Amino acid sequence: MTEQQHPRTGGCPVGSGHSGKDATDAVRLYGAGLSGDPARRYREMRAQHGPVAPILLDGDVPGWFVLGYRELHQVTSNPELFARDSRRWHAWADIPEGWPLMPFVGHQPSVMFAEGQEHRRRAGAISEALTAIDQFELRQICERLADGLIDAFAGSGEADLMVHYAARLPLLVIAELFGFPHTEVPELAADIAASLNEDEGAIAAHQRVAARLQRLVTAKRARPGADVPSRLLAHRAGLAQEEVVMDLLVLMAAAQQPTAHWIGNTLRLMLTDDRFAVSLSGGRRSVGQALNEVLWHDTPTQNFIGRWAVRDTQLGGRRIRTGDLLILGLAAANTDPQVQPDFDEAGSDGNQAHMSFSHGEHACPYPAPEIAEVIAKAAVEVLLDRLPDVVLAVPAEELAWHPSVWMRGLVSLPVEFTPAYTPIPAMGAPGSVYG
Repeated sequence: MTEQQHPRTGGCPVGSGHSGKDATDAVRLYGAGLSGDPARRYREMRAQHGPVAPILLDGDVPGWFVLGYRELHQVTSNPELFARDSRRWHAWADIPEGWPLMPFVGHQPSVMFAEGQEHRRRAGAISEALTAIDQFELRQICERLADGLIDAFAGSGEADLMVHYAARLPLLVIAELFGFPHTEVPELAADIAASLNEDEGAIAAHQRVAARLQRLVTAKRARPGADVPSRLLAHRAGLAQEEVVMDLLVLMAAAQQPTAHWIGNTLRLMLTDDRFAVSLSGGRRSVGQALNEVLWHDTPTQNFIGRWAVRDTQLGGRRIRTGDLLILGLAAANTDPQVQPDFDEAGSDGNQAHMSFSHGEHACPYPAPEIAEVIAKAAVEVLLDRLPDVVLAVPAEELAWHPSVWMRGLVSLPVEFTPAYTPIPAMGAPGSVYG
């Protein structure tokens, strides 16, 4: 890792992030305790600390955790005060090179860390490139790819819907929207999966994904098509090729794992909650309700690093110092008692004021949330159409969540169903590359 990738702007020692009682009461936001029932932990933190809590990240690196809905709205609505460029952090001089969270905070020249006019230039290009996607055509793509995945296991009468379905479909859709050759999709899928692991091979896998995108963008510059990279290259913002590659990496990462977990968490809800049981053999209205309820209760992106204070300020009764790190508690804000809807009451299922896609200038760019919803809704509806009697193969309480503070998703979702006849994909057809 180079100095340019992870700048050390020096200044305050790591321990200076909190002072007095805040330093002694800080909550460790790592290790065991959050993956099983994070909502309970957030309630405890809110009761003890209020809407903004002092926390310690891996290695006892201090920061602030924004739990309150109002406070999170304030932070995300004020980029001039709570900025996105991680080079503002005062703790860089004491962060070790091998720090586990370095991939989240190490500055990169992507839209993620851009600010002001530069961010508006690049985010605007992304939004327009995504807006050009026809959502009716997108739905057809999702249905075709979902059918291809289901064909691979429908005849067996059993499957792991995370491994064989939810984790694969978003990437297949993204690969098609990006214009990747079908022959590259299996290796791309393997590398993306490996890049998300916390082991020595993750960095190498990430580098291979970046190299594939570099080759793709080079090819699209020579021969443009009706795809996202071509539209970014042709945009009036005048994006350099390296900017397009970096921002496509961001788009791919933001779309793949969160959408996969949105699909998996929604299927889990519909297979375990009696309110949705009557809909499993053909209902349509409940799928949208389930998708929305998951964003409130089990949102895939639980927490997000982060924002850095531009100057000394106050937030939720806390003194925030220049250069302090703030963690956006998206899931905690969604469970704030002041805003959380009661889904047992009529009309609550249409409430979409959650923070699951963040808020403000650095929120998930329009229309990315709508595209993710098309993918997720198609995934659930096609599966229930094809396998109407699908049920869990294990007791609900045995389903395991990934032990992550940042993402909320199942390790596996084993199911059983009546085996169904499926055609064999023709040689060279899209279904033949699903692996």
